[in-house]
Amino acid sequence: MGFLFIFNFNLIIFSYPLGSKHVAISHVAAIEGRGLNLGSHLKGPISLEQLKASKEEGKGRRRRATTKKNDPSDSKRGRVVMAMEAVRLLFCGVNEFPDSINFTRFFLRNHPHVQVDELSLEDVVDNIYKYDICVVRKMKFDESAISRATKMKLIAQFGVGLEGVDIPSATKVGIKVARIPSDDCGNALSCAEHAIYLMLALLRDQKGMDKSIASRQLGQPTGQTIYGKTVLIIGFGNIGKELVARLRAFGVHILAIKRSWKNKLAHVPAEGHDASLVDEAAGNEALYEFASRSDIIVTCCPLTPESAGMINDKFLAAMKKGAKLVNVARGGLLDYASVKAALESGQLGGLGMDVAWYEPFDPADPLLEHPKVVLTPHVAGVTELSYKNMGKIIADCALKISALEEVPGLEIVN
Repeated sequence: MGFLFIFNFNLIIFSYPLGSKHVAISHVAAIEGRGLNLGSHLKGPISLEQLKASKEEGKGRRRRATTKKNDPSDSKRGRVVMAMEAVRLLFCGVNEFPDSINFTRFFLRNHPHVQVDELSLEDVVDNIYKYDICVVRKMKFDESAISRATKMKLIAQFGVGLEGVDIPSATKVGIKVARIPSDDCGNALSCAEHAIYLMLALLRDQKGMDKSIASRQLGQPTGQTIYGKTVLIIGFGNIGKELVARLRAFGVHILAIKRSWKNKLAHVPAEGHDASLVDEAAGNEALYEFASRSDIIVTCCPLTPESAGMINDKFLAAMKKGAKLVNVARGGLLDYASVKAALESGQLGGLGMDVAWYEPFDPADPLLEHPKVVLTPHVAGVTELSYKNMGKIIADCALKISALEEVPGLEIVN
C-alpha cells in the first residue's frame, strides 16, 4: 500500500514501504504555484570536468548507502521516496571505450541504488553472477559466461554490434539481448562523418602530408578532391543513409548496394524508398559492376557469416585500379591477405580503416605501416553526441529495471 502525505500544501512525499527500508530517488517535488516541478534532467552540455567529478561523487555515494530507512527529514527536503530494487550494472573490459561508462555514471549520479562497475575481460566470467545488466563492449559473451549469469536480466551493447554475444544461449535462459538503435542516438551520424574524414585523409594523402611536415617541405603532396568522384556504399542502413545526406554537398555520384534490394532498381525509384536517396541502387548481384565504376568504396554493412571476408581477391580485382576503400563497419569484412596484396600491387589505391581484423591493433603490423593506409582506433561512433545519448539510454534502462518496468530506447533482438 502506498501513502500520500501533504504538508502545508508545499511538499508532497509519496512513500512505498519495503520492510523497514526505503530507497530515495533524486527528483525534488515542490509545488511552486504553477504546478509540480520534477525537473532533475541534465541541462546543457556535459563537460569532461563534470564527468570526472560525477565519477568520484558516485563512488562516494555508493560507499555511503544504496538503501535507507524512512527519514522524517525527507518531508523537509521534499524528496520523493519510493521502493526501488538495487541493481548492479557491469561494463566489460577496463579502459575500453572509457566514456561509455563515464557518461552512464554521470546520468546515474543521483541514483545510489544502481551500482555501476567495470571489470577486466578476464574477471568477467567469475563475477558475472553478481550482476543484473551487462554492457558487453568487446567481450565475447559465450554460452559459458551466460550459464553463470544467474541474476542477469539484460545483455546490451553500447552501440549496435552484437556479433560477440551468443544470442541463442541467452534466449534459452530467458536473458534479453539488446542494441541501441544507431539512428536516433547520433551513432550512425558520427560514423558517417568519420567515413568522410577517412575519405579525405586518403584523397589528400595524410601520411604523405605527415612526411612533408617532418622534412619541412611545403606544397606537397598534391591531393585529390571528393568532388566529381563516384562513391559506392555497401550496406544501406542507418550509417549509409546518414553518409548520403552528407556526401551530397561534395558533388559526387552515389551508388548503393543493399542485400534486400533484389534487382538493379530504376534510376530514380519512387519517393520514400531508401533507394531514392542515391543515384543508382541495386542488390548484391550488381556488387562487382558497381565496384568497377567507383572511385571510393565504403563498407557499412554488418558482419555476418555471409559478409565475412567479402572484400577478397575477386572483389578487389573487380575494383577500378587505384580506387580507395573505407571501412567503418567491422574488420572481418576484409580478407587480410587479399587487401595486403592489392595495396602492394597498386590495385587498391588506399585503405582507410576504423576497425581491423584484431583489436587492439598491433602498430607494428606491416599492413598498417603501409603509406597508403590510414587507421583510427575504433572511434567512428565515439563522439560526445552519441555517447551522451547512449549513456542516457543505458542509465534509463537500469532505472526502469530497478523499478520493474519495461526498458526504453533499446532494440531487443530475442
